[in-house]
Amino acid sequence: MKTIWLVIPCYNEEEVLPETAKRLLEIHQKLVNTNKITPQSKICMVNDGSKDKTWSIISKLHNENNIFSGINLSRNRGHQNALLAGLMTAKEYADAVISLDADLQDDINVIEKFVDCFNNGYDIVYGVRSSRKTDTFFKRFTAEGFYKVMKVLGVDVVFNHADYRLMSKRALEGLSEFKEVNLFLRGIVPQIGYPSTIVEYERHERFAGESKYPLKKMLSFAFDGITSFSVKPMKIIINIGIAVFFVSIIMLLYALISKILGFAVSGWTSLIGSIWMIGGIQLLSLGIVGEYVGKIYSESKQRPRYIIQELLNEEDV
Repeated sequence: MKTIWLVIPCYNEEEVLPETAKRLLEIHQKLVNTNKITPQSKICMVNDGSKDKTWSIISKLHNENNIFSGINLSRNRGHQNALLAGLMTAKEYADAVISLDADLQDDINVIEKFVDCFNNGYDIVYGVRSSRKTDTFFKRFTAEGFYKVMKVLGVDVVFNHADYRLMSKRALEGLSEFKEVNLFLRGIVPQIGYPSTIVEYERHERFAGESKYPLKKMLSFAFDGITSFSVKPMKIIINIGIAVFFVSIIMLLYALISKILGFAVSGWTSLIGSIWMIGGIQLLSLGIVGEYVGKIYSESKQRPRYIIQELLNEEDV
């Protein structure tokens, strides 16, 4: 039997947390009773600077049953950093760690399959959505488009996989070697290597509360993932610059020939169109370059990705 920890990042999840704890405890007891995991296995909830009663609920769960462990970050650091804090803490106690969200959208009934795959020698098990029937057309179109764009840009990601995965202690040790501040774990984990497989599951509707990833945050997360793992946008800028340069030469020749032949006519529309087009390309290019420079700036400061304020955990259950 292996010791398995479940790590759940939480931000303002007071509405869903009691039900999440209840269902995960049922899964935990089932796996212990069938000798799939040890009684020392834990359910660890990471409070990412919540403004509601999330941490008090986690503390109460721990006091009532120390199968529940809690990590309280000093301030809100974002989902990826909160998840990393849980993974790096759990790797000191567990043989493998399963990460999942608190909203019960991830099908917890496949956790047993994750454990079986781990026992069969896989260091990383990816939870992959079998379909996106519960998503709106816009969400489905943008999400699948994101994964396809990432592939085109040369980023190694698992299609339709978020952060529902199992990682062995060895894989977590490999993850700890990645020191970047701008975290995009979906892109980092495949770079670790080691044997991996997938488990398909159906994603459910959110049990309660509101999504913590509105459109603006999703777009920011997607752009962060692209710029963290691919320099192709920079190469695209170069190619656009070369194309515009040749077009400008052609337009210059056209203007000179028209002048020589006496056909020069003041073209207000073409002039304004050209100014806006070139200006737009320049601003877009500066924005993309600025994003990369900003990442270099963030990485160079080497600030801590998270600070743990409080840890609730007893090794012996």
